[in-house]
Amino acid sequence: MTSSEEKESTGLPFPGQQSPSPDDRMLSRLSKFGLRLPRLGFVPPARFVSQSKQNSSAGSSAVTELHNREKSEHGEVSQYVKNPEYHGFSKDPVADEWNMKVGFFMGISVVLVIGGTFIHYLPDHGMRQWARREAERVICQREQQGLPLIEENYYDPSKIILPSAREE
Repeated sequence: MTSSEEKESTGLPFPGQQSPSPDDRMLSRLSKFGLRLPRLGFVPPARFVSQSKQNSSAGSSAVTELHNREKSEHGEVSQYVKNPEYHGFSKDPVADEWNMKVGFFMGISVVLVIGGTFIHYLPDHGMRQWARREAERVICQREQQGLPLIEENYYDPSKIILPSAREE
């Protein structure tokens, strides 16, 4: 790697050149991603209009037939036209609003608040807190008696019954 390539990779200026400002460096970094990032503000056109003349009337009749069929068959009206404050729970505006309020009350108040309180006050899972308290109590008791905290034998060797040599 030559010295000019090193300067380009490290971002150092060439002799006689000013060092780039932090804003210039940020813009150069962002410009690298320009083609990779989707254009967020891009809105496609609403419709395409042909500028060529039609040779036959078959195309226009097909479009008008299709248009007329859409009007006659689709007599449904959007719920947002019937009820501008449509929440998606019911077709009836009164029931829709009532169901929305009950759903949000149950979802937020009951599930989050009461559920969180219930989980917070659950008893000690796995008895971890009890085990720590019991270990601290045993350590204090052994220190008061002058015994080591951990003995070399976990079980009392006099109580262990070993099989005889003949049984093996």
